[in-house]
Amino acid sequence: MVSSAIYRYFPSRDHLLTALIIDAYNAIGDVGEAADAACERSDFAGRWRAVCHAVRSWALEHPHEYALVYGSPIPGYLAPQDTVGPASRITLRLAQVVLDAHDAGKLKEPFKASMTPVVAAAAAAEASRLRDLALPGVPDGAIIRALVAWSQLFGSLNFELFGRLEGIVESPEPLFAQAVLEMCAFVGISSPA
Repeated sequence: MVSSAIYRYFPSRDHLLTALIIDAYNAIGDVGEAADAACERSDFAGRWRAVCHAVRSWALEHPHEYALVYGSPIPGYLAPQDTVGPASRITLRLAQVVLDAHDAGKLKEPFKASMTPVVAAAAAAEASRLRDLALPGVPDGAIIRALVAWSQLFGSLNFELFGRLEGIVESPEPLFAQAVLEMCAFVGISSPA
């Protein structure tokens, strides 16, 4: 197909990009949700790990689609509201694991009382907004830690996929697996007894 034929199906470059972006986000959402669904509901740490590893596997199998949605922004492209729902799926899946752990009484404070960071007012406002969206009843500190862990997940993947570990880390998979365990503990998700 010649490139000009694309415009028989999409009115503009931005419409084509939007379709590709939505498709990529939905593919990531599908694998994350399937990985979570395959786990025992009360195994919150296992669910967290399964979602994170599913996202990594998808990213390694689809590096160009991953780069499209988590790489450098495309100059001149402003993503429409249509992309928000698909883009939120993996975030909401991780948030659901945190919420389920909280509701089951298994979301723990990972720091000693003397080491617990104080949540700044601006961060507390963000936590409150996120609590209203997806994490009812979850404490501010846990919401902020979940947000940090979510950004750590994609930061780790970006370092691996975009070559930032070259010459430093010979085998990124064990490093990623350890990072996922650390994120889980940082969020406060405890493993089953």
